[in-house]
Amino acid sequence: MKDANGIEVPTYEDMLAAHERIKPHIRRTPVLTSAHLNRLAGCEMFFKCENFQEPGAFKVRGASNAVFGLSDAQAKLGVATHSSGNHASCLSYAAMRRGIPCHVVMPRMAPQAKKDTVARYGGRITECEPSTTSREATFAEVQAETGGDFVHPYNDPRVIAGQGTCSKEMMEQVAEIDGGALDAVVAPIGGGGMISGTCLTLATLSPDTQVIAAEPEQADDAYRSFKAGRLIADDAPKTIADGLLVPLKELTWHFVSNHVSEIYTASEEEIVDAMKLTWKHLRIVMEASCAVPLAVILKNKDAFAGKRVGVIITGGNVDLDKLPWMRG
Repeated sequence: MKDANGIEVPTYEDMLAAHERIKPHIRRTPVLTSAHLNRLAGCEMFFKCENFQEPGAFKVRGASNAVFGLSDAQAKLGVATHSSGNHASCLSYAAMRRGIPCHVVMPRMAPQAKKDTVARYGGRITECEPSTTSREATFAEVQAETGGDFVHPYNDPRVIAGQGTCSKEMMEQVAEIDGGALDAVVAPIGGGGMISGTCLTLATLSPDTQVIAAEPEQADDAYRSFKAGRLIADDAPKTIADGLLVPLKELTWHFVSNHVSEIYTASEEEIVDAMKLTWKHLRIVMEASCAVPLAVILKNKDAFAGKRVGVIITGGNVDLDKLPWMRG
């Protein structure tokens, strides 16, 4: 359907259809809990571990929905995208499973671990400078050469419908754990694909559950947009949370402006501290971007006190030789 501004917006029914379409190609990732982290935060947290997906990130959901939703005629030229890493990996994975080419534009400074994952799944990489302007200009050249179907990392109804399947699973799994619901779901925000999918699903499935976004202070365009009531974009923000470097677009802004309850920010040090805590007490590998939700929960304890909070851990593709706390 289209909103008041003529933007094509996915529906709850699109999310349900996406879930059926992608089930053969994704994992139903686990929900983990930690009594120690609950005590530290003063609330009960349920961590949805999308870092356990085969390509290591939640974006396999949206990518698979886009790839397997193509007709055979559309799929002949493959798919193309620009991404700092996880969407590129996941789109390459989905394309590999369908047997079609995938062309990706990645920032020159993207973590090597993410480039390696793209290559392992057969993605064909073209590098660009680490700015939104360079990324989009380079991509225009690649798409003109290849003719691949453009699957935007987040500003795409197919992608958002796929990402919405994550919160659907989480709500079902939390109910299976203890029969309860969630007061809030917190997820990282960069371009806003996961947050938009979460809004899409919870607005129908659990309208009383708040959707809260978590963002690095050094890449806080979503926070500033939210407070100003209009889109504000950074061209080249810098943060260790490299998966959150991209700005909101019109479609994701639709969901953020209409459904997000609050956006909180965390400093680089707070993000690293939360990342260490999660590695230690959940005993899982996760990216700095995924630590931002826990960082903002610990920073804003009064806002979450006594609540049941879902936390989406969005990915686990890290360069083990360049962990944030190794920097001098």
